[in-house]
Amino acid sequence: MKHYSVMLNEIIASLNIKEDGIYVDATLGYGGMSREILKRLKRGQLIAIDQDKEAIEYSQKELEKISNNFTIIQDNFVNLNKILNDLNIFKVDGIIFDLGFSSPQIDDEKRGFSFMKDAPLDMRMNLDNKLTAKEIINKYSEEKLTDIFFRYGEEKLSKNISKEIGKKRLQKEINTTMELVEVIKTSVGANYFYKNHPERKIFQALRIEVNKELEVLEKVLPDAIELLNSKGRIAVITFHSLEDKIVKKIFKEKSEVNELVKGLPNIPKEYEPIIKIINKKPLTPSNKELEENTRSHSAKLRVVERI
Repeated sequence: MKHYSVMLNEIIASLNIKEDGIYVDATLGYGGMSREILKRLKRGQLIAIDQDKEAIEYSQKELEKISNNFTIIQDNFVNLNKILNDLNIFKVDGIIFDLGFSSPQIDDEKRGFSFMKDAPLDMRMNLDNKLTAKEIINKYSEEKLTDIFFRYGEEKLSKNISKEIGKKRLQKEINTTMELVEVIKTSVGANYFYKNHPERKIFQALRIEVNKELEVLEKVLPDAIELLNSKGRIAVITFHSLEDKIVKKIFKEKSEVNELVKGLPNIPKEYEPIIKIINKKPLTPSNKELEENTRSHSAKLRVVERI
C-alpha cells in the first residue's frame, strides 16, 4: 500500500514529541504520521481517528508492529471532544490534522474521488454515510449546485455547469465520474475545459459538500485548542485556499488580544491570547519532496502552541 505522508519530517519536528505525552492523529489515513509518533513514545499514548474502515484496518496492523501504545477510533474528527472524553482523556500534548486525501483513496477507482478514472459518483470518506456525490448531482437544485461549485470550487462558470447538469439529468441520471466530466466539458466548451480544468474544481466542491469538510474544520479547531496542555501543539496541513483561510482565521483570533479589550491597561484573563503562532508564514514542502510527490505541491503547514 503506497502512501506518501506530505511534510512528514516537518510535522513530526513541529510537535516536539515527549516520550510520555498524549498525542492525537485526527486524520490517521494509512498511518504515516501515526507510525512516526508511535516510534517516539515510551510511556505515552497515541489516539488515532479516521472515518475510513479500509484505512483503519491497514493502519491497525502497521501500528501493532511498533507498539501497543495506541487506540484507533472510527469516527469523524469533528467529535474530537467526545472521543477523548469517552477515553477519560481531557488534555493532550499534540494534535495533527492532515486534511489531504490518502493516495490509496484517490487511486481506488470505486471510491469515485478521481476525475481521471471512471467510477460510481461516490466520494464518501465514511462509507456508512448516506449522502453521495451522485445524490448531490441528481437531486440538488441548479441554484444549490451553482452555489456549491462557486463557493467550494471557486469555478467562475459554475452556472453554466449546473444548467447543463439540470438538462442532462432530465434525460438520464448521471451515475459515474466520467459521465459528469463529459457534462462539464459540454457546458464550458473544449477550449476552456482543456485550458482551465474546471473538472478539478467541481470534484473538489463535491467532495467538500459530501464530507462537510469546511464545517467540520471550523467546529473542531477551537475544540482542539481547548484540549491542549500548556506548550502542547497543533499542526494542520491544508491543500486548498478555503481550508487554509479557515485555519489562518481561527489561529489568528485565538493568538491575539480580543478586539473588545485591546488597549486596556489590564487585560482580563478570559480575553488574553491562548495560543502563539509558531511559524508566521505557513511552511511548504521542500524541493526534494515536490520532486518525489507532485500531490504535495499545494500543501501548507501551520503550527500553534498553547500558552
